Amino acid sequence: MEEQGIMEKARWYVVHTFSGYENKVKANIEKAIKNRDMEELIQAVEVPLQQEVEEKNGVKKTVQRKTFPGYVLIKMIMTDDTWYVVRNTRGVTGFVGPDSKPVSLSLEEVKNMGIELYGAASNVNIGDAVTLLTGAFEGSEGIVKEIHQAKGTLVVAVSGFGREFPVEISIDQVEIFE
Repeated sequence: MEEQGIMEKARWYVVHTFSGYENKVKANIEKAIKNRDMEELIQAVEVPLQQEVEEKNGVKKTVQRKTFPGYVLIKMIMTDDTWYVVRNTRGVTGFVGPDSKPVSLSLEEVKNMGIELYGAASNVNIGDAVTLLTGAFEGSEGIVKEIHQAKGTLVVAVSGFGREFPVEISIDQVEIFE
């Protein structure tokens, strides 16, 4: 595996864990990220949950269940160091991919899995300068005016045609100026 620069975009990877260890793995990886100052390289660790209505003795109640038992999703920039930290976390059995070689998920796969992409918004703040990556205003620059985490969108003020106007765009369709 080659050492890659921080300029590369973080991608989502799937890690297989021992059954029942998902939350422990998440906590251990988050602790390792903090201890090793790797917040820029490993940006999010998620155990996707879903709401289910359960009926017991005639009483209905909503419970949260793991969407993918035995798996943890990690948004990270793959380097030798990040691979080592994740792979050697207690409870991790390996990355999902051929011969346990990590294969990142496409954004489409992540969305289709119903995973909330809130982690993508954690780096974006109101007032940030961004470039739009898709749509009619691809390549345009603007300022983030609103963040709608529940929808996974931003409202960006873009200048054009002699005035400023709002454009609503998916969080993963912008690039932040550094």
